Amino acid sequence: MPRATTDRFSRTHEPSVKQASSKSGNGSASSSGDASRAQNPLFNTERFGQHILKNPAVAQAIVDKANLRPTDKVLEVGPGTGNLTVRILEKAKSCTAVEMDPRMAAELTKRLQGKPEQRKLEIIIGDFVKADLPYFDVCISNTPYQISSPLVFRLLSHRPLFRVAILMFQREFALRLVARPGDQFWSRLSANVQLYAKVDHIMKVAKNNFRPPPQVESSVVRIVPIDPPPPVRFEEFDGLTRILFSRRNRTCHASFQAKGVIDMMETNWKTWCAAREKMIDDTVDFKTKVNEILTETGFSETRPAKMDIDDLLKLLDAFHKEGIHFA
Repeated sequence: MPRATTDRFSRTHEPSVKQASSKSGNGSASSSGDASRAQNPLFNTERFGQHILKNPAVAQAIVDKANLRPTDKVLEVGPGTGNLTVRILEKAKSCTAVEMDPRMAAELTKRLQGKPEQRKLEIIIGDFVKADLPYFDVCISNTPYQISSPLVFRLLSHRPLFRVAILMFQREFALRLVARPGDQFWSRLSANVQLYAKVDHIMKVAKNNFRPPPQVESSVVRIVPIDPPPPVRFEEFDGLTRILFSRRNRTCHASFQAKGVIDMMETNWKTWCAAREKMIDDTVDFKTKVNEILTETGFSETRPAKMDIDDLLKLLDAFHKEGIHFA
């Protein structure tokens, strides 16, 4: 996997079209799809999970949703050939584009070469999840599907907080992000993201707007971080939701009876007590202790599928008061 770098990209990195087309033993593609990719290797993006947004009206609508200001510094993830980038540069002060595919970075560099906007663009070639991110006010992304979840949580953990993110995902992932308690898609992902941000579904994008077209429909969401963020360690909240949403339609009591859960929590509790030099009462039955907390909070027979953020925080706080932690 390429190392993230801030060096500008040059055409020397672009793979040879001749090499791409000569991989077949007899010089011909094994199928019509292979033939198409050999003729235009730039759009053979399956390796990175990318689908190029080709509809200019959709690209413009996405950028418009960000309400960019002339002073904004924008982070774009997965710029591809630059259909969003050129529109971002028209409105923003600068844009840092993080691109995993060297061919795409070369195409973007070529597209802006010699234009005034070129000096407003910086390209980072490498893995977004590992790259050192600069300060940015707004993030815009036609997100490569395989980094959807890491991208969201990387953005929410970034400091200082950004103002808004306009992100395109596969439809089902987007619906999970915006789901509410009781909805079909309310999940651990929904709760973990909505603890730290307000998320709205703002636009549907049909698969025929991409090249190559994906197998599923897409959606655009708006993410606005909660500022200041809640004073809750993500690892703790995620540890609780991991247990509860493993079977979201089971009761909370049943979720905590799953194999290994009580043992893990008891180990964490003993570690917490030892770190604070607190005596551990060996007569305490830890399983009973957990059940008492669930009963006292009123969540023993509640199903996680219907618990909102406040419910989850209330339960987490009750465990913490007893020295029980999840990370």
